[in-house]
Amino acid sequence: MRWTQMRGMAVTAASLTLVAGTLTAQAAPAAAPLDEIPGAEDYAPGLLRAMERDLGMAAERAIDRLEFQDEAAESQELAAETLESYAGTWLDPEKDELFVAVADPAEVAVAEALGATVVTVERTAEELETFRAALDAPLSAAGTEAVPSWYVDATSNTVVVSVTEEGRAAAEAAVAAAGVPADAVTLETTTEAPRTLIDVVGGNAYYIGSGSRCSVGFAVNDGFITAGHCGRTGATTSSPNGTFVGSSFPGNDYAYVRVGSGNTLIGAVNNYSGGRVAVRGSQQASVGASVCRSGSTTGWHCGTIQAFNSTVNYAEGSVRGLIRTNVCAEPGDSGGSLLAGNQAQGLTSGGSGNCRTGGTTYFQPVNPVLSAYGLSLRTS
Repeated sequence: MRWTQMRGMAVTAASLTLVAGTLTAQAAPAAAPLDEIPGAEDYAPGLLRAMERDLGMAAERAIDRLEFQDEAAESQELAAETLESYAGTWLDPEKDELFVAVADPAEVAVAEALGATVVTVERTAEELETFRAALDAPLSAAGTEAVPSWYVDATSNTVVVSVTEEGRAAAEAAVAAAGVPADAVTLETTTEAPRTLIDVVGGNAYYIGSGSRCSVGFAVNDGFITAGHCGRTGATTSSPNGTFVGSSFPGNDYAYVRVGSGNTLIGAVNNYSGGRVAVRGSQQASVGASVCRSGSTTGWHCGTIQAFNSTVNYAEGSVRGLIRTNVCAEPGDSGGSLLAGNQAQGLTSGGSGNCRTGGTTYFQPVNPVLSAYGLSLRTS
């Protein structure tokens, strides 16, 4: 399969400092206007600017990365469908390189035909998912103070369990109780304390009941989808006016709000730079893909996908099947949109940290929500 060639290179903060210290007599060349860069017309200017701000990617490099991610997503789907020993995929965070893991060396040639770098591992993705599912009950019982989250990590071919210093013993006991092999689990010490991101302080997104605020996710048939923890079935909303037709939380974290006939539903996302990013589908991206999210508290921020099928222990209960990212978010951003280029990925669920110091944010995948309620995305 054809891979897009890189036209530019990302510039790190360290390299900028070096240049500033050794070549002070030379001014940096001015960046070309976006309308002069080939391919820029396919992406919203706000998206490219946010990727430069948050990921250090010049516009040319961001365009190459987004094009590569689209092609990699297609190969990822083929790999999952055709490889019996499929063990996951991920992208190199710097280079445009797709990795495919297989547990059977006999399938290496088939995987290489997809244009990927192949890694041979011990366990299939199905086996790891079985282990993760077995861990859900005992790790949930350990509580969020001990075990904030866990997920399947294709790069290590293990289930990664985030534990606090005080919770390590409880996590080890949960692994033993579940009958999961110890070498199939990686315990990572963390200080994160995930919380849902609904905000009871006034804002300008949509409001639930007496005034709690969340963010619209994506427009659908006759309403929008958002986070389930934002409101229960039957709750009413304003700005826009509507009603929660369905809501699932905990376990999942999604909801469907049907809005009144006077509202205009648009297949786009606010980029908080005076424009909108068109939504054109919901093809799942890969681990390592660059993504950006929109929310009514902190606006538009970018980062990368770290894992799929993460389980998070919130105070209200465990939520499974989430996308783990290093994109920042804050209270009030809940329910908001996560995009990979123009492809809808998820709805902001919760996380730890903030947009001043960074953090970890989890997202409810979009496609299961559409399937649960028989919905279609509004696209443009």
